[in-house]
Amino acid sequence: MVKILDEIMKELPKEKISSIEFEAANIVVYTTSKDFLFSGRTKIREIVSKFKKRIEIRAENTLLMSIEDTKKEVKNILGDVKIGEFLFDTARSKLIIEVDNVGAAVGKEGANLKEIQKKTMWTVVVRRVPPLRSRTVDAMRAVEFQESEYRRKFLNKVGKRIYGGWTKGKIKGWARITMLGAASQIGRSAIYLQTSESRILFDCGIDPSVPFGDPSEFPFLDAPEFKLEDIDAIVLSHAHMDHCGLLPYLYKIGYKGPIYCTEPTRDLMALSQLDFIKIMSSDTQTQSPIYKAEDIKEMLKHVITLDFGEVTDITPDIRLTFYNSGHILGSAFCHVNIGNGMHNFMYTGDFNYSGKQKLLDRAVTEFPRLESLLMENTNTGPKDYAMPREEAEEEFLKIILDAYVRKGKILIPVFGIGRSQEMLLTIESLIAQERLPSDLKVYVDGMVFEVTAIHTAYPEYLNKNIRNRILKGNNPFTIPNFIQVGSQKEREEIYNSGEPAIVLATSGMLNGGTSVEYFKKFAGNENNSIVFVGYQANGTLGRRVKDGEKEILLANTGSSDDRISVKMQVKEMKGAFSGHSDVGLTKKFLSNLSVKPKKIILNHGEPSKILSFAETAKRIVPQVKVYTPENLETVRLQ
Repeated sequence: MVKILDEIMKELPKEKISSIEFEAANIVVYTTSKDFLFSGRTKIREIVSKFKKRIEIRAENTLLMSIEDTKKEVKNILGDVKIGEFLFDTARSKLIIEVDNVGAAVGKEGANLKEIQKKTMWTVVVRRVPPLRSRTVDAMRAVEFQESEYRRKFLNKVGKRIYGGWTKGKIKGWARITMLGAASQIGRSAIYLQTSESRILFDCGIDPSVPFGDPSEFPFLDAPEFKLEDIDAIVLSHAHMDHCGLLPYLYKIGYKGPIYCTEPTRDLMALSQLDFIKIMSSDTQTQSPIYKAEDIKEMLKHVITLDFGEVTDITPDIRLTFYNSGHILGSAFCHVNIGNGMHNFMYTGDFNYSGKQKLLDRAVTEFPRLESLLMENTNTGPKDYAMPREEAEEEFLKIILDAYVRKGKILIPVFGIGRSQEMLLTIESLIAQERLPSDLKVYVDGMVFEVTAIHTAYPEYLNKNIRNRILKGNNPFTIPNFIQVGSQKEREEIYNSGEPAIVLATSGMLNGGTSVEYFKKFAGNENNSIVFVGYQANGTLGRRVKDGEKEILLANTGSSDDRISVKMQVKEMKGAFSGHSDVGLTKKFLSNLSVKPKKIILNHGEPSKILSFAETAKRIVPQVKVYTPENLETVRLQ
């Protein structure tokens, strides 16, 4: 049925091979011969060169040393290297070891890893012990290893689909995308790519600006051309809820295929979804959550992670590559090569082309080919120029110092992922420069602290400065000023304290989460301030406060606690700390693309901004066709 495995098998000594299987687009040869596990590597390299596919040789699990004996052997070989955890993937003969010093653990030219495999037969991967322990990262890895046998069968099934129609030549066909969400709006991102061979869903989020349970919260999954059973794969750009919030529901209703994303996106996505369940469960105005924790676990069993720049086939006619989009940790441009060179399409998700972020590198602009580009338009209106970063930091400093003198509290509603870490780094920098008081307390509430721990687990995804600081033990997220808040009692102490302080709390639009509780307590005191550092969607409480409403009714419950008189100072940083490019940076991004697309499709923006930027795009990229579709409209790519 799948000819490529038969062709590879012809190149191998059959008597030494127990099986040859897919791991999604990769191919694994399992051997029953201890000698061939090592001597066969030369042959495997020859086969890789011939077939141009990733092929790996591992020991059949009957050859593996026992887990307890393996631990003893590893400790003996690594000597003084401090070991954190052992993670055994028995079904796939893989061992992951967490260590404090990766270089010392690997050894010169990988000598230690080779020695471990020679003695134990396990294929070894080394990871760095994270500076901050993340319960989420631990849980994500636990799911993968607890479901080891299922994962082996699942990945083999994915590979059969990828190679079922495998061909070396160009595939002639067609390709089109349908907007199931985020067209002429911000929220519920979902883009459906159809080719003559494949069906791919890019993102599947919710609209956080509408009330829970409102039908407009979700993408148009009832569109006639969308059938869950036809989906070959889901490609996730990043972990914000307007892009990933509905994914567990798809598994709840029967989807069993893969989700492709970066490793930090996987962890952040699960954390965000668990937090979403918590918020929905605590909101008395809503029905029960649309999915449960077990649905998230089911989803995680099907995640396939890729690094930036790693190229992989995901169907017979689609090859996927992720590139850094600069928006949040692990966020990615999703570049697909369709039909072995027939057409190249890229979905940006959300991106940031600013080179002045403290946390991440700017979005990349170098691509091998790019015929069609689907890009976000969050901040592309004619007036959407962000305050210069240096000016914004000075203004932010002044706000903090003014509140400090008044002994007021500053509430910064943040999106748990991205903006919260950017603000923590900004505050840490001002404290290090002695421009803020050394005793200033910064309370971190909601999911922010756990998200920050996840950031430290993936330093390779951060910019060079922060990466080096974390790896050298100078972690900027662990200064004494940053205090984790984890209970209602601790919140009450903050409310009642007469000391000045900064509070970072989710959610960023005041549409749920602990930020709303702080707002209720702080709003009536004119010595306090609220600082908006991210986008505030129409209809959200954050937008109402930002626009100047002074008397706000939160919910029609008859409780006096729901009527808020806003006396606190309201400040906005005008996009300076945003995770999205402003209109100027978006123009620069288009101008600096190494290859110019022939088609540009605009989404993820307010209608007036999209229509305005459509004319701008035509001036930047000559002869380009620009599309501004509505939800449920289809654009032909090829």
